[in-house]
Amino acid sequence: MGYRFRISVVLLTACVTFPERSPAPVIFQPGDKAKYEAPGAMEISGNANDLFAQAGAAANSGDPKGAIKIYRHLVKKYPHSNVAPEATYRAAVLAEQMGDLHHAAGIYRGLMENYPQSQHFQEAIESQFRIGESLLTGKKKKILGVPVGSTVDEAVEIFAAIVRSAPYGRYTARAQFDIGRAREKEDAPDLAVDAYQSVVEKFPNDPLAVDAQYQIGYIWFTASRSGINDPAAAEKARVAFQDFLFRFPKSEKAPQARENLAALEHHKVKSSLNIAKYYDKAKNYRAAVLYYNEVLKQQPNSTESDYAKKRIAQLRAKVGDAALQSAAEIAERKAKANPAKTVAHAPGSSSAPGGTQQKSPASPAMRANPNDIAPLPPPADADSLPPPASEGSAPADSSGAPAPSPTPSPAQ
Repeated sequence: MGYRFRISVVLLTACVTFPERSPAPVIFQPGDKAKYEAPGAMEISGNANDLFAQAGAAANSGDPKGAIKIYRHLVKKYPHSNVAPEATYRAAVLAEQMGDLHHAAGIYRGLMENYPQSQHFQEAIESQFRIGESLLTGKKKKILGVPVGSTVDEAVEIFAAIVRSAPYGRYTARAQFDIGRAREKEDAPDLAVDAYQSVVEKFPNDPLAVDAQYQIGYIWFTASRSGINDPAAAEKARVAFQDFLFRFPKSEKAPQARENLAALEHHKVKSSLNIAKYYDKAKNYRAAVLYYNEVLKQQPNSTESDYAKKRIAQLRAKVGDAALQSAAEIAERKAKANPAKTVAHAPGSSSAPGGTQQKSPASPAMRANPNDIAPLPPPADADSLPPPASEGSAPADSSGAPAPSPTPSPAQ
């Protein structure tokens, strides 16, 4: 005991004699051991009201960091006190004023979740939203000049907190919409569509529902026109734009939605035409005519359909109608030509007593000609033929119309 007392006296004497060289202040409290604080640290003590007053004084004296520290200490030690909600709000405001947006958003979120009855609840929502939109347009964070993360991720976290804490609030629809915007920036189209779909379903009467429904179609429309041929994306875009026009026919974006639908239909026609030309070049004329007819059905008045009509006529003149019929048409024609023979020799039939033929369930027999079932181009020509998908467009002349193939010579 005497040894400790002597050490304390020596230290105290040194601090008094050489105050400018003292490494840290010495704190004495009755009945307690001497404590040492690092330079710049402060002792926080008192009841909730005392701490609230201390924090206010620190803020007024130009020490926002010290004020935030006292406010947070107050909330941690006295979370149920009357001044805890106000202390939380003031700490968040100070953090936002200092430019520490992520820290401020976290404190605002604590106010929303822990003190939903606070008079500052709505202000906390607005501040969270303001910070979220600021982060949404921000750049990647850097440490020592190296990008380590995106502020977009923080924005999504903030918007999601708003949606959870105030599911029917003034800023909720916008926060949900901004989640979709953030997911688009992150190149996550599926997540963006989910976010926009939530806006349409949960807030159908909000003006943002119009933009959300259009954006769903636009995301899939963009995907369908990318370097990867994705028929599913094109179909999803078509359905989304049709839903948009059904729900919001008077929207200012309706004309653009119609243009996008027309572009999708034209892309589909070009795809069918490319496949038809693929089979045509492989001399698989039956399959070629099948896809030329698809072109006629899809856009009968287009330049592609004019080319398809002309080419079908040329093929009929060259090989005849019978060679261009599909497998179903051939089977139907044969059945009509020989009805009795078809029944008598049908695969799977059996003779019943009395000589009558009785059918039994069986799978149909394969035809002799494989082209009757599924015509495919010969493998040897695969390298010299264009791909059957719609990755490229049909050859065009200077007017934009597909270049016609040379007229074949009559069949010998």
